[in-house]
Amino acid sequence: MIIHKRDKDSVVVFDIEGELKRSDIADVTLHQLVKGELDAGKRHILLNFEQVPFIDSFGVGEILASYISTHNLGGKLKLARISKKLFLIFQVTMLTKVLDIFEEEDEALRSFLMD
Repeated sequence: MIIHKRDKDSVVVFDIEGELKRSDIADVTLHQLVKGELDAGKRHILLNFEQVPFIDSFGVGEILASYISTHNLGGKLKLARISKKLFLIFQVTMLTKVLDIFEEEDEALRSFLMD
C-alpha cells in the first residue's frame, strides 16, 4: 500500500494505492497520517480509493479510527472513488450510514464547502 498526500484548497486528499490490509502495515498507518494532519490543524480529509482493489477488517478499522479522530475534533472525513466491491463491504458493515461516500472526487470536494 502506498499513500500520497496532496492539498486541494482546504482539503487534504490521501490517494491510496494497493490493498489496505494488515499484512501491508508500513512504518505509518493511514490513521497515523490522518492524525498527523489533524494535529497540524487540518479538519477536512478526503480518502481517494480509486486505486484500492481490496480492503480487509484492518483496513476498515483504519478508516473508522480516522473517521472517529476527525469527527471528535469537529472535522469531516469523506471517501471517494470506491469500487462497487468495496462499497459492498461498507454496506455489510453498516458504515454507509456513518461515512460520507462519493462516486467522484470533485463531488466530494464540493461537499466540504456545504458543511
